[in-house]
Order: sequence, then C-alpha cells, then structure tokens
Amino acid sequence: MPKHPAWNTEQRFSRLTALLAEWQPWWQPTPFTYRLPPWPAGFSARIEALLELNDEQVARLQANPWQQSPLCGWLPVDELAALVRLTPLDAAPLSLPDAWGSHVSGRKWQQIETFLQHLRVAPHDLLLDWCAGKGHLARALAHCHAAEVSALEWQAPLCEEARRLAARQQVSVRVQEQDVLAPDASRFLSSRTHAVALHACGDLHLRLLELAAASGSAVSLAPCCYHRTRDERYRPVSKRGRELCQRHGLRLDRHDLALAVQETVTAPLGVRRRREQANAWRLGFDELQRELRGEDSYLPVPSLAYGRLPGRFDAFCRWAAHGKGLELPGSLDLAPYERAGWKRQAKVKRLELVRHLFRRPLEVWLALDRISLMEEAGFTVEFGTFCNAELTPRNLFIHARKA
Repeated sequence: MPKHPAWNTEQRFSRLTALLAEWQPWWQPTPFTYRLPPWPAGFSARIEALLELNDEQVARLQANPWQQSPLCGWLPVDELAALVRLTPLDAAPLSLPDAWGSHVSGRKWQQIETFLQHLRVAPHDLLLDWCAGKGHLARALAHCHAAEVSALEWQAPLCEEARRLAARQQVSVRVQEQDVLAPDASRFLSSRTHAVALHACGDLHLRLLELAAASGSAVSLAPCCYHRTRDERYRPVSKRGRELCQRHGLRLDRHDLALAVQETVTAPLGVRRRREQANAWRLGFDELQRELRGEDSYLPVPSLAYGRLPGRFDAFCRWAAHGKGLELPGSLDLAPYERAGWKRQAKVKRLELVRHLFRRPLEVWLALDRISLMEEAGFTVEFGTFCNAELTPRNLFIHARKA
C-alpha cells in the first residue's frame, strides 16, 4: 500500500472533502434505483469487471472494501483507507453489575460498557445523558462515577421506565421529560455540564453540539443516523466545512447522508436471507412497474418489516401495486419478474461496491464537520474510535471540552 502522511484533523477534513467532491458522480447514484447507474461514460470495462466478481469476492469486499479491491485501478482506494484509519482512544477498565444487562440487548449493553470506558469525567462535572431512552447509559454512568446523573427523554413511557429501573438498581438518576429540540432545552447545559450521548441521531446530536458550543458544556458523543434531519439539503455546521464545500463543490442531501450509516454488523443468516428476498422482490416489482407505467424510472415502494412481508411474490406485487395506484392484469404471469428481480439483485450488489468505498469516508467527514464546529468555539477535541466495528460500525467517538 502506498505511503500517505499522518493526517491531522485539518488535513484529513480538507482532503476528504476534495475526494468526496471529485468522485461524486460515482458514489452518489444509487444502483438499486437504476437499471444501470448514470456513471460517467467510457467505463464499461470497469462495470464488467465488477459484474464478473463471484459471491465470495462480493461478500469479502462488502465486509472490507479496502483490501485487494478491484477498484484500485480507477478509484483512490489506498488514500481513502488511510484517511479513515483512526486511532482507538485510551480506555480505563470499569465494572458493571452483570444483572443490569438483562434489561438491554447484549450488543447494546456491550456498547454502553465500552463507551463508558472512554469517558473523561472531571471531578466537578455535572453529568447529563442526552436522549436517554430508558436510562440504561445514565444508570451505568451513575454507578461508575458514584454521582447523580440527569437524563433527558421526551417520551413519557420511557421516562417512567427509566425512573423505575433507577429505583430498582438504587442509582441516582434524575429523569426529565424533555424535547431536546425545544428552545428550553438549553437550560440543562452550563459550563459545568458534561453531556454524553451514545448514538444520538441526526438533529438530536447536532442540537447538543450547538448548545454545548454556546454554553461551554463538555460533550462525549458517538453520533449516528446523520440523515435523520429536517433539512433536505445538508449545510455544514462548521465555518470550515462550509468553506471547503464551496471550494470543492461538494453537495450533499439527506439521501447522501444515509450512505454513511448503511454499514451494519453481520445479521443472522435467516435475517440476511429475508433481507435479500425483500430486495429482490422490490427489484422484481420495479421491472414490472416500469412496463405497466410505460416509464423507465424508479418508483419508490415503502419498506415493510420482515414479519409483515407477504409470503409470495405475487402477493407482494399486489400490495405494492395497490399502494401506488397501479392495476395488475389478472392473467399476468409474474414469475419472469421475480426471476428478473433476483438477477438484478446480484448485479446491484456488485455495482454498490463503488458506493461502499465512500461510506466510511463520508461518515468520518461528517464527524470532522462536527469537530470543526467545536474547535471554532474554542474547545479541545479528541477524536477516534471507542470499539471495533464488529460491535458497532457506528464507533466514532468525539470528546470536546472547553479549552
């Protein structure tokens, strides 16, 4: 692998912006919605090379897009790999009661334990759990630091459950029913506050960072779901981010932001098979609806929870057609469309390897935009990972404290 410099935050942010902007025509189109992505012309040989990959090669590249990639000859694979290579942050061992994990899924409990090992809590900090849910993180935080923790959650039933569990486990957690996007949420942050948020989504964690920047509150954050935002177009939150986007012509919308969190931990085989079937059926229906409408364009169909997915392809097509106001001819043979869906699914998986290569770079870029916001407000920021990707791919950790 070619050598690349040890990137500091500014260099990393600048170079990622340039590469994401340069290669926008390749990673922004979604192969799922096209029979053939509208990539720049003249690359038919590259496309054929992707389509010739066998299933084992595809699975390997889905899990690790950086090693032995067939894209090296025409995309900046090695440089992107270097830009997203982050240092794991130092951890301090801690011990939580085993029984506490019975209230949380096993993977989520491990994430909480690992997240807490990386917190830098000062003696004077007033601890605040932002978007607390049932208060699992808040209770663990109160136990580890023998301190009272405030917990903000907007759903009343979750607040009640958080209070019940805190009383049962005899920890000091003060639960507040609060919409963190409301103007009065600022009253919970001050220069003495240390707010923590494990996988707060989109606007929720952006609101925390903006209030922390204004109040001087310390923040320890693992961001998530950047696309869950009220704005259709992404406007960088930092001055530096806006300058870089304007200079390089990087333009992002909510659909683009969703790419940053598409990497998931490998699901059980049964779940993977149901997901494959659902996607193949959606693509089969896409082939059908293009013929029925006489229009060669994608028609979005709502997602269905796996338990609600019809048991047969014809039933799925009837459900989707009804939702889109289309009428299916009663004598129509749907089997060819199902076969076409599975064939196109195999093609999509191979063409999506291009987007996969830019998934982590986009996520790191979004985190760097948030880091720049805090640095511009006079904060010292630590940035790295708090766990391996097998535990959660959303393993970026931002710790910011007023200098």
